Amino acid sequence: MKDDILEKPEEKSFSLLDVLKKVSPGRVLRTAIDDIVSGRMGALIVVDSPSVKGIFKGGFKINCILTAQKLVELSKMDGAIILSSDLSKILYANTLLIPNPELSSVETGTRHKAAERTAKQTNTLVVAVSERKGSITVYQGNIRYVLIDTEDILRRAIDTLQILERQREVFDELLINLNVLEMTNLVSVGDVCSVIQRLEMVNKMSGILNRYIVELGKEGTIVRMRLREVIKGLRESEDFILKDYTARPTRAKNVLTSMSFDSLLDLENISKIAFSYEQEKQLSPKGYRMLNSLGLNEKDTKNLITEFKNFDGILKADDTKLAEILKSSRDDFRKKIDSLKDQVMVGRKI
Repeated sequence: MKDDILEKPEEKSFSLLDVLKKVSPGRVLRTAIDDIVSGRMGALIVVDSPSVKGIFKGGFKINCILTAQKLVELSKMDGAIILSSDLSKILYANTLLIPNPELSSVETGTRHKAAERTAKQTNTLVVAVSERKGSITVYQGNIRYVLIDTEDILRRAIDTLQILERQREVFDELLINLNVLEMTNLVSVGDVCSVIQRLEMVNKMSGILNRYIVELGKEGTIVRMRLREVIKGLRESEDFILKDYTARPTRAKNVLTSMSFDSLLDLENISKIAFSYEQEKQLSPKGYRMLNSLGLNEKDTKNLITEFKNFDGILKADDTKLAEILKSSRDDFRKKIDSLKDQVMVGRKI
């Protein structure tokens, strides 16, 4: 009986990255798919889900360990191949898919129409390999994605990484400038927006690059390592900057994340949407980012900002007030502040 073999994993929603991970280079399934394409064959591969058993018939039971060679051989038959949900077994071969024909499909070929409708009806991963074009289309739920050649993806990833590295350099330069402005209490909305603009552009480009890395699988290891180096510390920097300059950091972050690349290119958009101020308006940071660089604990940081309102107030605070808050660590704090000023004014990273 089909019920004896087909598994019943819990259904859930999937992202494109979830789908790409399952068919990335280095996995048995992707090796088999690439071999099918190389052999100029077609294939229709379905991964088991709770409702798959209700939309196929015929074929024959396999129930064997999944290997690339076995999958390639079974694809020589016209029917669909059913794999286990964990992609470890081949359950059925040469089956006929009968999804609901009323489900919409953008495809024209019979194989691809069946694949798309099956994915929508069962919320499972379906792979269709075109014999004529040699293209690989993956579906899951309403997701449809045509896999790109690995070498082409790698080229795109390297190009994107180079642009990302340049954006990181620009961000570092802007942040050094912001450090000086904060120390001299000369920050404007436009200055903060320039830094945030680069941060969000890096974030968006990192998302694109991460998708490439997932699609590259084991071929993207070096790119993945370099990406981690490039974006190191950026999330923390953005969190502190938003905490320093906005009343509702989480809301500001959500607004910025939702902005398109085109919107981010206009600083006026960022200043109005995220800050509700004109770019020329002067701002004074609360001091979270600078105080964090001194290694101050969370309690002392909060107490200083509560007492002196902003970083400029902290810099100008008299020793008596500082002693009340920091107690025995006051002198050490003064030394750290003086050292930080020196580093900032000579243009060093903090």
